[in-house]
Amino acid sequence: MMEQAKYYSDIADGPETANAYWMTTDDNVRVRVGIYATNTEAKGTILLMLGRFGYMERYGRVAKTFADNGYSTAVIDWRSQGLSDRMADDPQAGHIHRFSDYQKDVAALLAAVEELELPKPYYLVGVSMGACIGLRAMLDDLPVDAAAFISPMWGIKMSTLQRVAAWPISWASQKVGLSHKYVPGESGDIYVLNTPFEDNNLTHNADMYDYWVDQAKKAPELQIGGPTLSWLYEALSECRSLSSVPSPDIPCITFCGELDQLVDNSSIKRRMEQWPDGQFAMIRNAKHDVLTETEEVGGDVMGQIFQFFAENTK
Repeated sequence: MMEQAKYYSDIADGPETANAYWMTTDDNVRVRVGIYATNTEAKGTILLMLGRFGYMERYGRVAKTFADNGYSTAVIDWRSQGLSDRMADDPQAGHIHRFSDYQKDVAALLAAVEELELPKPYYLVGVSMGACIGLRAMLDDLPVDAAAFISPMWGIKMSTLQRVAAWPISWASQKVGLSHKYVPGESGDIYVLNTPFEDNNLTHNADMYDYWVDQAKKAPELQIGGPTLSWLYEALSECRSLSSVPSPDIPCITFCGELDQLVDNSSIKRRMEQWPDGQFAMIRNAKHDVLTETEEVGGDVMGQIFQFFAENTK
């Protein structure tokens, strides 16, 4: 049974139609699902799967653009993010027990969409970690007509030395009861509050960065800090597993930033070279969050996504 959940309308800048609901997953985790309905003639519903910092309000402005162009949006706070249940005693920790647990959150998102009878067809927009979760969901028959991925986390960017160390350290943490500890060099600090705009690795868009900083100051309970060793091991394992699986036969368009410091662009290129009906764009001089980049850098990524969805509706 769906219950109304808290939604921070004052910081989201989203459509006035916004609502949030509590859903309970199959393993009894309470997650928050956000719905941004469109008031125009409906073209369908976008299942918006955000990255490791994501929560409903973070992409309120993006959801407004979706709504203005005829798309309702359904978004979820993944477990350990936003207002959803946290998986570690430290609420700031980006923690997960198994990467496959995210698919239970996907199931809760779909259940909410179906119960609310949001307009079909469904489309997927996956951002960073959300693209990794979304690809797995598509392989498990997520009912979408087409997908758009933004800087998909199909590989994590690391130096050779970091990669050599990451596997044994994160694996060993599982065996000695330290998997809930932060990855070395990470902490519970909120990224946007501790990183000046000039040094950030997300976007060149100062207005968008200020928007996220304002959200973090006004609603710190929505934020998380760095990933845990368990998250790292599970994420590396999932990226490796997905790398050996053929792409689903669903139309896909993917964008990534030339200056991305978080995901491995070479993994994205390899995937997209073999994707049936796949389109790929490397955005010159763009950072990680291509969807919120300045127009001078990112161009009209939104417009390209809408056109792609319109051309690939069954």
